[in-house]
Amino acid sequence: MKHSSIYQQIENRLIEPQDAVFEQIHAIQQDGERLLHRLNCQLLSPAEFRETLSELIGQPVDESVVVLPPLYTDFGHHISLGKNVFINRGVMLTDLGSIQIDDHVLIGPFAKLLTVNHPVSPAKRRGLSVKPIHLKQNAWIGAGATILPGVTVGKHAIVAANATVTKDVPDKAIVAGTPARIIRYIDESED
Repeated sequence: MKHSSIYQQIENRLIEPQDAVFEQIHAIQQDGERLLHRLNCQLLSPAEFRETLSELIGQPVDESVVVLPPLYTDFGHHISLGKNVFINRGVMLTDLGSIQIDDHVLIGPFAKLLTVNHPVSPAKRRGLSVKPIHLKQNAWIGAGATILPGVTVGKHAIVAANATVTKDVPDKAIVAGTPARIIRYIDESED
């Protein structure tokens, strides 16, 4: 996964409110707002949409990727998209901590992938901590599901609609609830 130079500055540490990296983050966010506006508010051809999304995430987007607007992100430069990815309407990608989406992943409408958190301590609460999210090949994230910082969703796994995922999901597991728990594993012979 390609990361911006900011990622090396924020990885594995608390980002304090007075930290100079915040200025760089805000500058990238402002440019991202322009690109998000174009993606979400203008009628674009598939090629124009892909070109704009590529500019937003800072890497080429394969022709097989389908993203239905509106798409939301707080940063944009820490998103990696594989091939044959489908992202439905209203998805929020809070990606400062990096989001890697492998090939054949499906993400349902209004799902939220959140890589940013705040410290519990009231004195430090304006700070940020970031942890990456990784959706492995052929994972399916249901409508309205929330994936929290540091979570990996395994190959072929399913996250049920409205689940809140707080820990890693094994390959071929189906998780549901808040917090999400394994309800069963996928049998390869299922239709």
